[in-house]
Amino acid sequence: MNMNGNISVIIPARDEELNIEGAVRSVAAQECVREIIVVDDQSSDRTPEILAAMATQFPQLRVLRIESLPAGWLGKTHAAAEGAKLATGDWLLFTDADTRHFPGSLAALLARAQSGGADLLSISPGQEVETWWEKAVIPLVYVELAGLFRFEDVNDPRSPAAAANGQYMLIRRSTYDAVGGWEAVRGSVLDDVALARRVKGAGAKILFLPGAAWAKTRMYRRFAGMWRGWTKNLFLLYGSDRTKIVTTVLRLFVRVLLPDALLVIFAAAFVVVLSAGAKAWIAAAVVAASALAVYAGFRRYRHELERLGFSGNLAKYLPIGAVLLGLILLNSLWAWRQGGGIEWKGRIYPVKGAL
Repeated sequence: MNMNGNISVIIPARDEELNIEGAVRSVAAQECVREIIVVDDQSSDRTPEILAAMATQFPQLRVLRIESLPAGWLGKTHAAAEGAKLATGDWLLFTDADTRHFPGSLAALLARAQSGGADLLSISPGQEVETWWEKAVIPLVYVELAGLFRFEDVNDPRSPAAAANGQYMLIRRSTYDAVGGWEAVRGSVLDDVALARRVKGAGAKILFLPGAAWAKTRMYRRFAGMWRGWTKNLFLLYGSDRTKIVTTVLRLFVRVLLPDALLVIFAAAFVVVLSAGAKAWIAAAVVAASALAVYAGFRRYRHELERLGFSGNLAKYLPIGAVLLGLILLNSLWAWRQGGGIEWKGRIYPVKGAL
């Protein structure tokens, strides 16, 4: 396997002054990078200055500045497509500016793709969570997504399921061109999933993996950004299916919040009736059953977190995470059903035609 200089890395960047240097440095340290193409998508912060300074340090770094967004395109798909036009590698790695690549990860994943005959390899990077709201929501979202897009189904050529994570998509250049590249999905908000569907629909092979061992990212640094970001994506990730979203919200309530509420209510009732000298066996039975349900829920959630590379200790945030995720899901449903558009990074994403 020839892996030397085989990959063109493409990083779309819009107002990424906090992230871009770390992303470029982590990619530049990889073994098999032919070139790093950062597409500056009309950044208004210090992103251009940071890239200019880094270009003197890394000769493989190429910076392309975009000054306008053509009609019919969304910002990220356009930036990625423009970067791909400049790329000369046999493989293209599309990755985000907030993603950090661990040493040796790219060579390892390229070898995995080549040995497995994959045309598109995508991973779901490990997620850095620092604030309480990140710890509550982000892990739970990824547990839910792992149920919607099961790795086993996506990787099975016999299954129609297709998915990818835009934070890390390694694709053969020949496959990218054959399926029409980003231009073919230029108006899709879920551009990564849309491209994966075209790849699998063309008979090419997808390898989709949990990726905490190879890369990490911190998606949101502010609560408002997280709220807007998942509002933009969750309705579409649930297949624009109102019933599926409402069912998920009800499931979160019944499986997570209801046992917690019953435990608190009947524990209080147990104390009251016991202090009054009355028989409290009914309240005690409900307390015990609720406690077992809560314990089982936390154990199940802890296992799911660890399978995806999260710390099992984050399971303690499950109740507040269920509340917040339920609200975000309902907000996403409402926003998309209302029509109009959804704001993200200073641009309006139109609802119609963006599914």
